[in-house]
Amino acid sequence: METDVIVIGGGPSGLMAAISAAEQKKRVLLIEKGPQLGRKLILSGGGRCNVTNRRSKEEIIAHIPGNGRFLYSAFHHFDNMDIIAFFEALGVGLKEEDHGRMFPVSNSARSVRDAMTARMDELGVRVFLKTPVQKVLYQDGHVAGVKLGNGETIHASAVIVAVGGKAVPRTGSTGDGYKWAEEAGHTITELYPTEVPITSNEPFIKSRRLQGTSLRNVSLSVLGKKNKTVVTHQMDMIFTHFGISGPAALRCSMFVQQALKKSEQVWMKLDLFPDETDQEVTKWIRELLQENPKKTIKNALHAIQQEKILLFMLEQADIDAEQVVQQVSPKKIEHFCEQLKDFRFRVNGTLDFDKAFVTGGGVSVKEIVPQEMQSKKTAGLFFCGEILDINGYTGGYNITSALVTGHTAGYHAGLINK
Repeated sequence: METDVIVIGGGPSGLMAAISAAEQKKRVLLIEKGPQLGRKLILSGGGRCNVTNRRSKEEIIAHIPGNGRFLYSAFHHFDNMDIIAFFEALGVGLKEEDHGRMFPVSNSARSVRDAMTARMDELGVRVFLKTPVQKVLYQDGHVAGVKLGNGETIHASAVIVAVGGKAVPRTGSTGDGYKWAEEAGHTITELYPTEVPITSNEPFIKSRRLQGTSLRNVSLSVLGKKNKTVVTHQMDMIFTHFGISGPAALRCSMFVQQALKKSEQVWMKLDLFPDETDQEVTKWIRELLQENPKKTIKNALHAIQQEKILLFMLEQADIDAEQVVQQVSPKKIEHFCEQLKDFRFRVNGTLDFDKAFVTGGGVSVKEIVPQEMQSKKTAGLFFCGEILDINGYTGGYNITSALVTGHTAGYHAGLINK
């Protein structure tokens, strides 16, 4: 069997690549090993699919800490505003939510997937489901096609590998594409789970003291050598039975992974009141205590935070929560205020790929033509989506990268032999 372009993988980048290639009037075959297309797409955004982000190009790049700058060239070809126009042209109305996140008006990820598959049908893209690819075929420095699991060979002048990374393996992302890339001479940078909950062996974590405690709009930092701040994110977080999770923790996870390469344990810093200075917090606490000198300290301060975290922070400052305010020493009050703004704890890792939203590492972008997503090692071989060593934060940034690289790869694959 023969076709012009083969796309391996039916996730967001693969669907976009198939559409983009078919729009170049090429015969396109999309091969998916699972039983349906867009499984990860359907799960994204809590089932609503955060298709992109409306922020500026510079802000989006800044929110893709894993080689985001590599995307500048692709963004000149197809960017986040083009993604919005693309879906609206397919009849998928979009709405903007907090922080520039764009969702379908339907609040259904299936409407996004269905619009893309309908466009593929319209363009005549052939789809093989439940069809694993055994091998990508190469000949004389050029891609030649693929060999399927059943032994069948399909020839093509362009192959786009869009099989994802290793995150969320239940959707079929099991790292199949890395060996095909290596066989073409590519380097696979170290793989690690990111946008993933962080683990800690601190006694207060192991005792589950704070399990289930959610904190709103706090500042969470990863500390490096000499306690220098590596990264800070001001968002929500939650304490769990194994460590911490929630948006702030997920965004810090990549930096925890990197810091752990240099040290067996890493320190993190929690600021419960990031919008106030140390002096403002201290003044506020002292005023509350002066107004209630005969109350117990936990009752005098009950309004500042939920009880679990308040009692924990009092304990960190060696203050008996049942003690009357006027009996607590000024030095302990000062220490308590310091803990509210700078509570430090050790972390020792993250959960694995099965709990991660994103894969860090992948096919080295140094070996990819940024304007095309074509391999510098093998002509006619393209990569897009999470298999590349590109990773961003949740909030529409990873899917933007997937759709942008997918469209770029598909377009240029469709130009081969044209």
